[in-house]
Amino acid sequence: MEAIELLREYKKQVDKKLDIYLKKSVEKAKKINPLEVRAIEYIHDFTISGGKRLRPALMYYGFLGTGAKSCEAIINATLSIEMAHSFLLIHDDIIDRDAKRHGVPTLHERYKKFGKLFIKDKNELNHFGNSMAMVAGDMAMFMSNEILFKSDFPAENILLALCKLQEIVYQTIPGEMLDVVMEFRGKATENEVLKMHESKTARYTFEGPLHLGYILAKGKNPSLKKELDQLSDYALPLGKAFQIRDDILGVFGEEKKLGKPVGSDIMEGKQTILLIKALQGANRSQRKELKNCIGNKSITKKQIENFKTIIKETGSLDYSKNLSEKLVIEAKESLRKANIKNEEAFRFMDGIADYIVERQQ
Repeated sequence: MEAIELLREYKKQVDKKLDIYLKKSVEKAKKINPLEVRAIEYIHDFTISGGKRLRPALMYYGFLGTGAKSCEAIINATLSIEMAHSFLLIHDDIIDRDAKRHGVPTLHERYKKFGKLFIKDKNELNHFGNSMAMVAGDMAMFMSNEILFKSDFPAENILLALCKLQEIVYQTIPGEMLDVVMEFRGKATENEVLKMHESKTARYTFEGPLHLGYILAKGKNPSLKKELDQLSDYALPLGKAFQIRDDILGVFGEEKKLGKPVGSDIMEGKQTILLIKALQGANRSQRKELKNCIGNKSITKKQIENFKTIIKETGSLDYSKNLSEKLVIEAKESLRKANIKNEEAFRFMDGIADYIVERQQ
């Protein structure tokens, strides 16, 4: 698929630039404090370890979509959204109590290992790991701002982009809050889950990057709002479809490709469309089995397999797949109405929509 090849090629460029930027940041930190050096080294390893670089690519193709020409300035600027992504992931891993991300230890786990050198109490060690990772995550967000602030664009465009970046994070946080509330409450409606997907995933993974690219290219002009709204009509349903597929992979995917244990979403008690529809369609014994699994920190492989079987038998898996496909169709129809002035950018956005319903990781 052409879009995936374009994404892979762009990832190579972004990875090189991320590596250079973060290594330079380490060198600057050496003049300040060894704890800052450690934090940036951890952020470097965490960020470089994996990820498709979908957000930087969407920001880049959002820029090209205006008719603007590719340039070094926009490639450098797209590092900003990836660092914002690292900030959100570092905090999300603490909330979800995940030990791995992209197959490597999460930041709070790395800080726990560091803390063992001088902390003996287990509770204090956990608190130390979480606290240090939270602060390091904050540092990643300030890096995101710094990259945009120093980007090679007109000052007015940079200011608008920085305002948009704050808006992206501001819109994402309520989605994270809703996710936490639903998990601890132990129940949710389909509408709540879709609302959470829109805030937590669609806004900063799809809509935000596209908007940032457009804003850096165009700045303030009479057509900007209309064109951003058209991009939102494409991005928001696509983001919801992406997260529904992500939740499916969290149960039915392969651990090697996911970079974290299959079933971790079940152990966390994550409220998903998969779970909601399964509970609605389950008989008494199936419902009991589902409830025994969800939020169970010591879940067995057999229980995970039983969970998968019930998801299939209740029609929940088919329902979730069909819903994601409908959302992708909605996104593709909106894309055709948008004023995309670059053929490669259009093909990338159209192809990524197809990839959403086909991906295996």
